[in-house]
Amino acid sequence: MTNPPSATREYLKPPITEVGVLGWLRGNLFNSWYNSLLTVLVLLALWQVVPPFFNWAFINSVWNSPAEACRDIDGACWSVIPQNISFIIFGFFPDGQQWRPGLAMLLMIGLVIYSKDRKHWKKSLGTYWLVGLVVMATLMYGGVFGMPVVETDQWSGLPLTFMLALFGMVAAYPLGVLLALGRRSRMPAIKTLCVVYIEMIRGVPLISLLFMSSVMFPLFLPEGVTIDKVLRAQVAIILFTAAYIAEVVRGGLQAMARGQFEAADSLGLNYNQTMRLVILPQALKIVIPPTVGQMLSAFKDTSLVVIIALYDVLKTTKVTLSNPKWTGYSTEAYIALAIFYFICCFAMSNYSRKLEKALHTGH
Repeated sequence: MTNPPSATREYLKPPITEVGVLGWLRGNLFNSWYNSLLTVLVLLALWQVVPPFFNWAFINSVWNSPAEACRDIDGACWSVIPQNISFIIFGFFPDGQQWRPGLAMLLMIGLVIYSKDRKHWKKSLGTYWLVGLVVMATLMYGGVFGMPVVETDQWSGLPLTFMLALFGMVAAYPLGVLLALGRRSRMPAIKTLCVVYIEMIRGVPLISLLFMSSVMFPLFLPEGVTIDKVLRAQVAIILFTAAYIAEVVRGGLQAMARGQFEAADSLGLNYNQTMRLVILPQALKIVIPPTVGQMLSAFKDTSLVVIIALYDVLKTTKVTLSNPKWTGYSTEAYIALAIFYFICCFAMSNYSRKLEKALHTGH
């Protein structure tokens, strides 16, 4: 007696070409004649590029040798990084005192890692950051505990990049939220001021703001009064980033349903309570992706300070390449620099995805 058709189908396995690796290849790369042609062309292009690059970057390369050893090789001279790592990271910070910016960077990274855990989002976190900022400033500037004073014109390299990026993002975010709220305000004066500020800042490139802070702004100061150049660049980055964050947050506020405001009114909440407890938590959550995009742009834009003679990590790398011994190895140096920026940006992007997933409530 034969099995019924339903029982027979229960034991049938799918074709080998429909599952596993073969199924994925057929469904994604060879599902039509033009996709198959494109796949073959891409594979041929990769075959022409990847093996030569691998030989250049790994097989025929040197990693930690003097500059003279790089002259007779056909591969990459990665030695330009380890042989100049001290200057690339710390720049003109005095020798023998470079442990201070190194410790300040470790403290900064430690605070960032500690702040990633939502369990630590308490009032005490602000105190930790305040104390950390004071300790970092003390380490960088000195003047106490036997540490010699190091003026800000000697702050350079990776510490300067981290400082401009972190402080710029941390200070720009709340300012951007306030600007977004002000732009939606019912008070004409406040709304007009916020609109003028946001549109004016967004209408000019960051380079122009940096030039104004470095060249034009000192002309308006009274004689004998000066403001530190690093501080001026930091303020320009904060003001520029805040204008873009304001527009991102405004989009989140406009996406909130009218019923949320009416529900808050029915509970007797005033404007501050409505925004703090009902509207802003939801609006800021839904704009996490574009907000992080602006943060990534702000981090990468710190490299523009080279035009006002601030020696961030990009500038110290350029100075290293101006040494006749290392001239001609810019490819290796800029690849290493690109990897550094990618790691930092990928870490921020990855954290934003986890945070968005953690805050997702299913609506």
